[in-house]
Amino acid sequence: MINLILFGPPGAGKGTQAAKLAEAYDLMHISTGDILRKEIAEQTALGLKVKSIIDRGELVSDEILIEILHSVITKHKEVKGFIFDGFPRTIPQADALDRMLSGDGQMIAAVISLEVREEELIRRLLNRAIELGRSDDTEEVIRKRQEVYATQTKPLLDYYRKTGLLREVYGIGTIAQIFEKLCAVVDPLKK
Repeated sequence: MINLILFGPPGAGKGTQAAKLAEAYDLMHISTGDILRKEIAEQTALGLKVKSIIDRGELVSDEILIEILHSVITKHKEVKGFIFDGFPRTIPQADALDRMLSGDGQMIAAVISLEVREEELIRRLLNRAIELGRSDDTEEVIRKRQEVYATQTKPLLDYYRKTGLLREVYGIGTIAQIFEKLCAVVDPLKK
């Protein structure tokens, strides 16, 4: 199993690259936001639990997120691994993810951070806002999202750097060029 965590600030191309990696390596792309929405839509026991929490305006606990992730992982034994996107967001979540995976005899093979200069991210997101007609994506809002990402994610990047799992990939170039750089990180993990 190749289990990856993919980090990248808004506009880094994380979603695009996660989809390409999932297809190329027969991995399942796990986005916690997508999973929560799916569980709610399917009205599973966990989905109903999550809906009641969200309806009260509360955050879903780490324990419930881990329970949901574990449920997804156990349902998809056919894949060769997972790409975690949007999780973990805190060091306690990272510890919980490690414990959950090790309980299944698995581990994180690498943590990949797509690194892109802030001005390039802002340019990309402003262009995307224009293309998609999103008037809510102003430069001020985009800069705030970049700031939130930097403050919330930096401790995790440092945490994974200390474990030796962090791989930083320069996220500038064409989609194909960036994908090639990511493959250079993932290919050695298959051995």
